Amino acid sequence: MNTPETLLAEARRYGYTEEGRVWLGPVLGQPARPIGLVKESEEMALTYFVHRFEAFEAKVDDLLERMSASDNQGSFLMKAQHLRSQCRTHDGLGDYALLDRHLANAEADVAVSVEQNRAKNLAIKLDLVEQASLLATSVEWLAAGEQVKALRQNWVQTGPVDKELTEELENRFQAALQVFFDRRKAFQANKKALANRALARYRELLALAEKLRDSTAFETASRQLKQLQAEWREVKGTVNKKTASELWTRFRAANNTFFERLKTHIESQRLNDAGQPTTPDDLLARKRRLTERIEALTRVAPAEAVPQAKQLQAEWKQVGTVRGEESDQLWNRFMVACDRIFELSALEYFVRKRFNGLPETGTATARAQARVAALQDFLAADHAELTVVRDELDRLPPTAANDAARQLLQGKVRSFERKIKAKQDLLTDFSYLAAT
Repeated sequence: MNTPETLLAEARRYGYTEEGRVWLGPVLGQPARPIGLVKESEEMALTYFVHRFEAFEAKVDDLLERMSASDNQGSFLMKAQHLRSQCRTHDGLGDYALLDRHLANAEADVAVSVEQNRAKNLAIKLDLVEQASLLATSVEWLAAGEQVKALRQNWVQTGPVDKELTEELENRFQAALQVFFDRRKAFQANKKALANRALARYRELLALAEKLRDSTAFETASRQLKQLQAEWREVKGTVNKKTASELWTRFRAANNTFFERLKTHIESQRLNDAGQPTTPDDLLARKRRLTERIEALTRVAPAEAVPQAKQLQAEWKQVGTVRGEESDQLWNRFMVACDRIFELSALEYFVRKRFNGLPETGTATARAQARVAALQDFLAADHAELTVVRDELDRLPPTAANDAARQLLQGKVRSFERKIKAKQDLLTDFSYLAAT
């Protein structure tokens, strides 16, 4: 511990009193300067300013000790520079030159440390830029998103680099991350669009299934529902689990309802009117009766015949399949009668529309001639459409992928041929009337 004598001797090494003032001797290239007044005695004044220096020296020592123990010495640089500037202005008596050297050495050490840290930071940030560039092409959106968060956190926690490199590195890092964010945003938008399309498609298939659920055209509806099931499995896109479950439940229920009805229908077809298992002869007998009934309707006014014909068509579909020449003949007779009924109904509707719904006037011959003219126009249109459909069928490549389209076009051809045949028969009848 310093004694008063030691402190006084220390004070006189660095200062002195003159004309009632305390002076600090020349130091750090500065001339001697007054630092205070002698109030009570010269000894007390000198000792006071020694204590002021010791307090300042303690602050410097504390800072240097903390700098030495820290891994981030650069954070103390500003404080060290501030204390070093105070060595030239502080009012005290002591070895300010020694403190200045200590602080200067500390600054030099910090400069080396900062340079080393900036080199290390540069290496880290270059690696982070490289990692960000690799993630920019990733499609593992969830995992890559977490990695992007970690990269951004590491970037913020990494210290500075040389100022001339700071902006360039920041731009490269942010640009790489932005590529990832833009790609992820586009993916999510596409995923949402795909989900919307999938949802719309599921709803479309559900509506078709529920429409077929109560159909009595069992053979056709069965085939269509099986096709809907295949299309349901092929829908692309992810729909909300709850919504998907609700739609699937309804779709499955519609299918189950129909196929339960189909099962009941099949069972019923196995019994004849006496409650015994049906035979091909029983089914042929049913078709004969239906054919006779539909042919009888060709002699009934169209307004009355059409609804009854539709009912007979539904009953025909429920009879079941019977193979053989007679069955084919009955089918042809049944369809010819149906075509005549519906074509005659369409013709009468056209005539009524032409006459604005008013009762027809003129002779029977004139009325027949009006129908002949209409049928000739209809036939010309049907032949033109048939030619178009046949051309489409001829151009269709003979591949398995086109089987469904081919069947559809072939069905249209047969339909037009039957319509044309029915109109030609009607044209023959009305032409005879028009000539009499």
